[in-house]
Amino acid sequence: MHNSVYETLGIKACYTRILLEDGSKLKERFLHLSLSGANITVPHKEAAFNACDEIRGFAKKVGVVNTIVNENGRLVGYNTDADGFMFAIGEFTNIKRILVLGAGGTAKALVQKFLDEGMEVSILNRSQRRLEEFASLDVTCYTWENFQNSSFDLVVNTTSAGLEDDSLPAPKELIDEILSHTRYAADAIYGKLTPFLQEAQKRSIPYKDGADMLLGQGVLAAWLFLGKRHDKKELERAMRKALLL
Repeated sequence: MHNSVYETLGIKACYTRILLEDGSKLKERFLHLSLSGANITVPHKEAAFNACDEIRGFAKKVGVVNTIVNENGRLVGYNTDADGFMFAIGEFTNIKRILVLGAGGTAKALVQKFLDEGMEVSILNRSQRRLEEFASLDVTCYTWENFQNSSFDLVVNTTSAGLEDDSLPAPKELIDEILSHTRYAADAIYGKLTPFLQEAQKRSIPYKDGADMLLGQGVLAAWLFLGKRHDKKELERAMRKALLL
């Protein structure tokens, strides 16, 4: 998507992938490679926050960075995940009650965004430890052991379950119960129909994978990478063309 933008606009740049084994080495690696910008994915979004010299916008609220821009040797961090997700679920109507599966970096960003939008949020995570980071927020937290189901307008999987395997983000009986009481489902993973979304599909629940979220956050990231000099609609057109390939 980013390379499509560069090709369309005639910009000499290249967007590629770099494997980062140790999140604490992010800044060192970034500067060593003389990068102009970077997107950071799981599991290094909190490490990216700590690597930055300055944090701007929504990222300040959530302590999670997925986009870094090099400004004269200073690493400036942003979060475009949440706005990208809101872009993705734009066609879902009357979303008031949301259940978030997982408690990692993506969940932090989305939960805060949902709260900012006035939504009622519950979180379900395997362990209690990660849930403690949400203690100061007006959310209801559950582990697999103490979950009490309710009716939700939207259930969102923010875990990596199903990314590389056929696992679900929670035990099958819990997923069955949850999906029987929701109107919509979404998954942050893109490029495949995850087992979670397969279960939603079986029940004829309208769903979204992470492709539109990827597009939405990508447009904002590209806009930042290119110094906010280009129209977002123009960037979206170039990115959408690549996404459809």
